[in-house]
Amino acid sequence: MKLKEAFDSGKFAVTSEVAPPKGTDISPLLEEAEIFKGRVDAVNVTDLQSSVMRMGSLPVSHLLQDRGLEAVFQVTCRDRNRLALQSDLLNAAVLGIENVLCLTGDYTTLGDHPQAKPVFDLDSVQLLQAAVKLQNGEDMVGEKLQGSPKFFLGAVVNPGADPLEPQLIKMEKKIKAGAQFFQTQAVYDAKLFEKFMKEAEKFGVPVMLGIVLLKSAGMAKYMNANVAGVFVPDNLIAEMKETAKEDRPKKSVEIAAQLIKEMKDMCQGVHLMPLGWDKHVPAILDAAGL
Repeated sequence: MKLKEAFDSGKFAVTSEVAPPKGTDISPLLEEAEIFKGRVDAVNVTDLQSSVMRMGSLPVSHLLQDRGLEAVFQVTCRDRNRLALQSDLLNAAVLGIENVLCLTGDYTTLGDHPQAKPVFDLDSVQLLQAAVKLQNGEDMVGEKLQGSPKFFLGAVVNPGADPLEPQLIKMEKKIKAGAQFFQTQAVYDAKLFEKFMKEAEKFGVPVMLGIVLLKSAGMAKYMNANVAGVFVPDNLIAEMKETAKEDRPKKSVEIAAQLIKEMKDMCQGVHLMPLGWDKHVPAILDAAGL
């Protein structure tokens, strides 16, 4: 496991992510993902991100691994009950997927099928507990398994939450449940992240700084208004607003690289969320000296 090895060796870990297509044409995603080879330790595959119906995370994770990229299989509790969640964890293990990011998931009303019935049989803490039980050779009700999986379990945390204390309490619960690393919600404020890390470092678990690539001033304002715990400072919004449309990718790369440089020494890795701008990830890593 490259990701686990990176943390174990003290290397600054790098992950990015891809979103499966809405349909069966997987070739553009696989072609784009090639640029991650040799640059990132693993690639997250989102699980019906923002509750939008898409191809699933599991087959895409498998296809990436077949092509020599280590996948992080994202699993949300929104759409499946405990039977299906445990089954998908076993499915992943049989396909050679070991990195699993456990998420509760966005509510269905956010997506393109708002009438869909949410499941939420488990939450992210319970999903982590279920994964650990599977590793120990039994399911959630204590039935023995014929062969047990091996996982490197991750979870998420929001450093920008206000108040922060509930996030730290939940983080500790996730660690006790089995979380071995964390990826954060998008962070654009170094002082805010430093405050969070001073509290979180006592847990002794690797934390990866999350950065969503800014595409426009409008996107930044939208996140400030609608994404809990995300705050894009006014100076960054002004920079994006003053940048001509054709130059925005270059400015986005510059901002992301600067954020990594500012916060690199506070954490154990970075998780880049390019939202379709995958081709710009190598430039960010180059500019950040990674």
